[in-house]
Amino acid sequence: MGQAMVNFRMDPILKRDMEQTCKNMGLTMTAAFTMFAVKVTREQRIPFEIVGDPFYSEQNMNRLRKSIEDVNSGKTTLKEHDLIEAE
Repeated sequence: MGQAMVNFRMDPILKRDMEQTCKNMGLTMTAAFTMFAVKVTREQRIPFEIVGDPFYSEQNMNRLRKSIEDVNSGKTTLKEHDLIEAE
């Protein structure tokens, strides 16, 4: 079977760490990404859970937009408060 070249960009520190991690497991990055591609293709899904940051959820973004609108319109004001130490 022939080989196809796949190129993509990655943070250089992440790349370095990935290469070292693969090396520690006796793999190359090519082998690791090939294993990933085979698993995705077989299962027709990403083989691990991907969870978004709830801060960026539509519900929270709408709440933040409303708060900004309230401050800008003078409906509410921002107040400084002391931080509370949690144990």
